[in-house]
Amino acid sequence: MDKSKKKEVIQLERESVIPILKPKLIMTLANLIEHKSDRAEFLKLCKRVEYTIRAWYLLQFEDLMQLYSLFDPVTGTQKLQQQKLSPEEIDVLEQNFLTYLFQVMDKSNFKIASNEEIDIALSGQYLLNLPIKVDESKLDKQLLKKYFAEHPHEDLPDFADKYIIFRRGIGIDRTTDYFVMEKVDMLIARFWAFILRVTRIEKILPRRSSGWQKKDPKKNDEINSEAAQDDLYVERIRLENMELSFRNLLSSTTIQEPTFDRIIVVYRPASSKSKTERGIYVKHFKNIPMADMEIVLPEKKNPGLTPMDWVKFLGSAIVGLVAVISSVEMPKADLWVIFAVLSTVIGYFAKTYFTFQQNLAAYQNLITQSMYDKQLDSGKGTLLHLCDDVIQQEVKEVIISFFILMEQGKATLQDLDLRCEELIQEEFGESCNFDVDDAVQKLEKLGIVARDTLGRYYCVGLKRANEIIGTTTEELVLKAKQGVST
Repeated sequence: MDKSKKKEVIQLERESVIPILKPKLIMTLANLIEHKSDRAEFLKLCKRVEYTIRAWYLLQFEDLMQLYSLFDPVTGTQKLQQQKLSPEEIDVLEQNFLTYLFQVMDKSNFKIASNEEIDIALSGQYLLNLPIKVDESKLDKQLLKKYFAEHPHEDLPDFADKYIIFRRGIGIDRTTDYFVMEKVDMLIARFWAFILRVTRIEKILPRRSSGWQKKDPKKNDEINSEAAQDDLYVERIRLENMELSFRNLLSSTTIQEPTFDRIIVVYRPASSKSKTERGIYVKHFKNIPMADMEIVLPEKKNPGLTPMDWVKFLGSAIVGLVAVISSVEMPKADLWVIFAVLSTVIGYFAKTYFTFQQNLAAYQNLITQSMYDKQLDSGKGTLLHLCDDVIQQEVKEVIISFFILMEQGKATLQDLDLRCEELIQEEFGESCNFDVDDAVQKLEKLGIVARDTLGRYYCVGLKRANEIIGTTTEELVLKAKQGVST
């Protein structure tokens, strides 16, 4: 096995999303309740909480879907023509749609990827070994620019006027392969770096800065130990950091890369002279390796040979030409030496070219995979998924908070936050940054939680909580169905 030179660890902020399926959460908590009658009341309360929260969001989600129907890239143009709206009215509706969309993204715990996060993600290579760039001339630059002008956000990425990337959740992707060509490339690159260092040419060449700042663990602990506990650390295992030699060239190697569990990309294509583009694209991806995040970018340019490849070509040609001329000018020119030099140069040319072709094939394969395997949905399907996701998260937050107050008694906001996180860790083995503020607001709105004179939160009894919420429409429909079937 290859031993790593050093560990490369990415420090990330813990997510607020609760990574537990709602049915599993409810049944686990119900089984922790001692009395059977209380258990039945708790299950009834969970259903009523979900029905009520779903009703709260119904109108907002309907407005979101109605607005998107006007900007659906497939059918939106026809509906806009039927509405006979002026360009100014359409502009207002566009901004309304984006406002609703960003609210739903926030409620679903998606975050806008910042410049620093993207720099960290792209500071290494995983399976994609080609530089990918966006053709910005094919993207609209007014839609998002206008939105952020009216709704300022902190730490927006440089490309926020053309497209926006939302991300949520962190995972791990591992790939085991021989990576023969990649290892050969790495060995050549290290030898090339050695030559530059020995000849001191590297001092002349500009160095590419990375957005990744390595931190001293000791200083980190001294500055903010509590913040460090809340962070998530994920290790990268890359060929660049491994001890490579000709011995392990043909042995299998496992590399590892953190992934964004979910990514949503929002953008609009640029308008042409003959057509004003109004369609808004919303694309949803899963399990995207951070270092290969370029595969989700819109309007990608076809990759070509990199400047480094051209430097290699020209450098090899110059070296070969000098070697051949030197050999010819010698008193006794050795044809075998000339042949060997030319063979080496031509072989290096061929190697560089075929490496590019292999990387291009890998790139096309990754793009195909992202379209068929990693793209969850787009457009209306993505929005429907988001709407349901918001409801599921809100319901889970409310149920956990109420359960803690019911079982453990009064608590301050900070205590409740800590107790909820401890429950998730102890009962489900999961960790998250629990959004206690949002949960308490919902409980107060439902009328089943209040505060005492000291500011501590407490809940009403289970039976009283069910009486306060009351019989929901869904329950009446279910009773009616049961009556008909009977």
